[in-house]
Amino acid sequence: MSRRRTRERLSRGVSHVGERFEAEVGPIAHGGHCVVRHDERVVFVRHALPGERVVVSVTEGSDGDRFWRGDAVSVVSASADRVPPPCPYAGPELCGGCDFQHVSAAAQRTLKSDVVREQLSRLAGLDLDITVEEVPPLLRWRTRMRYVALPGGARGLHVHRSDEVVAIDDCLIDAAGASREVETVATSYGTHDFRVDPDGFWQSHVDAPRVLVETVLGMVAPRPGEKALDLYAGVGLFAAFLADAVGPSGRVVAVEGSRVACRDARNNLPATVQIEQGSVDRVLAAAYDEPFDVVVLDPPREGARRKVVGQIVDRAPRAVAYVACDPAALARDLATFAERGYPLRELRAFDLFPMTAHVECVALLESSR
Repeated sequence: MSRRRTRERLSRGVSHVGERFEAEVGPIAHGGHCVVRHDERVVFVRHALPGERVVVSVTEGSDGDRFWRGDAVSVVSASADRVPPPCPYAGPELCGGCDFQHVSAAAQRTLKSDVVREQLSRLAGLDLDITVEEVPPLLRWRTRMRYVALPGGARGLHVHRSDEVVAIDDCLIDAAGASREVETVATSYGTHDFRVDPDGFWQSHVDAPRVLVETVLGMVAPRPGEKALDLYAGVGLFAAFLADAVGPSGRVVAVEGSRVACRDARNNLPATVQIEQGSVDRVLAAAYDEPFDVVVLDPPREGARRKVVGQIVDRAPRAVAYVACDPAALARDLATFAERGYPLRELRAFDLFPMTAHVECVALLESSR
């Protein structure tokens, strides 16, 4: 491990970092940790499972903090869902990339279902039965990795919420394995080839393009001659298949903020697709103020937010497909869509980030008018 300073935090009183206590683990929370209560304080604990009794080491926390963070450094009473981590770098004070290496595959999906359900209930007032669908493989699934260069040609990954780096010989979720080199990616799905710059966005899971394209197209069912708007379009994954579906008599507009991604999109997409580089809210404020039949959006983790939701609704689409990697942001935006007359009609969730706390959702919204 390369020793580097941990992230500094403002002092809020006496620090309790390094202290240990034994406690029973409560429910899963959004972010890959479980809730533990200690001396009337909430502690968010990683490497634990609901119902377990563990010894917690405090990793962040002082007298003045509303909550603390900690790691389960030993297990007194284990859950039946606990398994040995397949990766030797998974665990307290080791690589922070995976949250759930200690959890069986089925239980990982159950935990994620619980998180999605809770976020939708709390932030959008939706009471839904959520099932996170399995998408193999569980290991060797990640298409893009960002390693830290270490002396002597070695590489590493960060400890959770720290500047410390763990040297990694082979990351088990890296699809390319130990031979990975940073380079432009050329990949294919269906009838399309895609060029992706190292700094451009591409779906993380090797099977995500198929799963997401099939789900999105199945939900919005684009028809020949229709007009489609692809927002946060990246290098053109959804736009390519929307263009196929609406045909030469239809129209597709792709909006993306990244210049690099737009450059790749121009290589990946047919000339019939209009590509607009710029932030989605600014582009929609200045152009394309007309009806669109279908809208697809795949925003970053913070979601689309109220302004963009309003701009989408103003285009009066018959169907909106929302691809989301953060259930809290999705829930907030779903509440805004519902306020504007576009309630949720269907939602599917996929385990496109195995061994981590992340989950991908696809929501269908349709006008209630």
